[in-house]
Amino acid sequence: MSKLASTFADNSKSTTPTHLIFPANIEWQTDDTGNKVPVSGEFGDVYFSHADGLAESRHVFLQNNQLPERLANLAAKQCFAIAELGFGTGLNLLATWQLWRQLRSIHPHLASARLHFITTEKHPISLSDLTQILGLWAQRAPELAVLIEQLLASYPPLIAGCHRLNFIEDNLTLDIWLGDASASLANLGFERAIKRPYIDAWFLDGFAPSCNETLWAESIFSQMQRSSRAGTTAATYSCAGIVKRGLQSQGFMIKKVKGFGRKREMLTAVMSEMSSLDEPISDLSNESTPNHIVVIGAGVAGLMTARTLANRGIKITILDKGAPLSGASGNPRALLAPNMTPIHHVYEHLHTIGYLYSGRLYRYFNTQAAVRKTPLILEQTATLDLLVKTNIGREQIADYPNSMATTISPEQARELSGLKNKDLTDNLYLPQAGLVNPQALKTVILTHPNIIYQQLNITAIKENTDGITVTGNKVDENGSHAASTITADHVVICAAYESHQLDKRIVQCRTIRGQLSWFTPTAEQLAKLPRIPLKYSGYCASFIGQSGDATLNTISENQPQFLLGASFVDGDAHIDIRSEENQQNYDKLLEDFPELSSVLPSDISTWQARAGIRTQTIDYHPLVGLLAQSKRLWTLSAMGAKGYALAPICAEALADMMLGCFTPLSTTILARLSPNRARLHKAGNNVGNKVSEL
Repeated sequence: MSKLASTFADNSKSTTPTHLIFPANIEWQTDDTGNKVPVSGEFGDVYFSHADGLAESRHVFLQNNQLPERLANLAAKQCFAIAELGFGTGLNLLATWQLWRQLRSIHPHLASARLHFITTEKHPISLSDLTQILGLWAQRAPELAVLIEQLLASYPPLIAGCHRLNFIEDNLTLDIWLGDASASLANLGFERAIKRPYIDAWFLDGFAPSCNETLWAESIFSQMQRSSRAGTTAATYSCAGIVKRGLQSQGFMIKKVKGFGRKREMLTAVMSEMSSLDEPISDLSNESTPNHIVVIGAGVAGLMTARTLANRGIKITILDKGAPLSGASGNPRALLAPNMTPIHHVYEHLHTIGYLYSGRLYRYFNTQAAVRKTPLILEQTATLDLLVKTNIGREQIADYPNSMATTISPEQARELSGLKNKDLTDNLYLPQAGLVNPQALKTVILTHPNIIYQQLNITAIKENTDGITVTGNKVDENGSHAASTITADHVVICAAYESHQLDKRIVQCRTIRGQLSWFTPTAEQLAKLPRIPLKYSGYCASFIGQSGDATLNTISENQPQFLLGASFVDGDAHIDIRSEENQQNYDKLLEDFPELSSVLPSDISTWQARAGIRTQTIDYHPLVGLLAQSKRLWTLSAMGAKGYALAPICAEALADMMLGCFTPLSTTILARLSPNRARLHKAGNNVGNKVSEL
């Protein structure tokens, strides 16, 4: 980011007492060895032992949950779930992560096993304080330095809800739930699909009960029981009576063992046998893990679904009647920017959660692209939203962390955008927003060793007790048709508005045609066009053509392009290019920015364009989950115009539901996304249009 842009994040914030995440107030003390250690200003308690915080984590939580042995004995593709109360400085995570790395380096069978670390925090440490704290640990424990660097690079903005961080090379998923711990545990996604998820080990690391009773309340222990099974373990440094009684009341058998440092004793616990309705431990073995999944549709929803499942060690076949990204997902660039919501809605706002996760994922893909010397997936340009189409104002934006969204002064907005005459008083500055390169993303995904792509016109899908069969016609280079049958353990339909034709249980959706326009500006025009992407009644952005861009669109490599649009035609499922919609895009831009009339070419007959069909439900939420009366047929579709922001997090949720893991979405959001939700299937709510046959 430029020096100018970086200064825009210094604006002060207003505060609202409710719905906000307040960062921890850090104070400092000196430990037994003369080192500075952080102390909570809110609770007056230390974050870790004065003797040695890292050694304490290893003794209390790793050794006394028997993690070295239990993790080493995981089966291939098995997922082990740890839940922590009190993320604090992240030291428990780092100790666990380091152990997991060590075990994977000496046990080849763990290559496809996964570690899922779920943690809660009401008062998270700010990034600046955490950087200082963990910087000291990087010096004291150099073996953690690389892990600390990765954690800090992915650390989320401090807003309520679940933040999923995937450390892909280590098969480690970290879910950080910010907010009240009891509410966070209650919101762990329990959407029952193939098998119910369970926590395997608990780290009870809240501040001492005498300092903070809320993390040792009855509601906490009740949620622990709800998400545990026979054999689930727990460990805590505390032997307080409230802790012992709370664990015992929920079916845990407790035991006192040797404590760490000044602590003479600590507690361990094991969940006793529960009701016969609970699934046995063996259900989490690789015996019930699918080996092969078919994904129908090679747009962004299908590609992200395939990539997420392939990363879980599953073989994926992507099927599409056309080339990858040949539908609505194939625009030259996609603008990755959130639809903002007032802060009191953010906890369950899919757009916010999806935007933050997608940004982290695309930045990770950028590191892969840099190694391969291929085009970047995300060009982090920042974006200026002029709040023309939004339900949030400047006052509500002020509640967000500046690293995610802020309002800048009109003078700063003019300098950043290059606009001189527009009133830019109302604005939303998004420093982490940017342009996604769909072709570069496609290349990264299709090179995954577990993914193959086939072009196939699907004629039938048949589910049976042993699997599911997809039948279709292949078309060779000569135009000849040949029947093809593929068997799999599951099928995921990601075919946008055509999903309904593949299975009538998928509701027929609204179709909205959108045509995007672009042209090659001269050097003089480029100097006067907006310098960063703008959101207004449409959106516009400049970019440089990259290798691969010409696969689907008329774009010259290394040439500047100016993109604008898109049109909005409800109930239209045709993709012909229309000159009148190029004119609409031109007029819309000039209506909001009249000063560009002397910059844009008046002759638009040479402009390029692409039309795609947005697919949307009547309640605007995507369709994600298992179809009714099915055990093997799923859907992930109806992303509207936000596929590049929503598909990655929805694919994570779908993979978790399919494989019996906890999702990064709350139970409330999962209910809103269910393809079987009653609101969509009431009489008269199938508002789709006729479409061509598959």
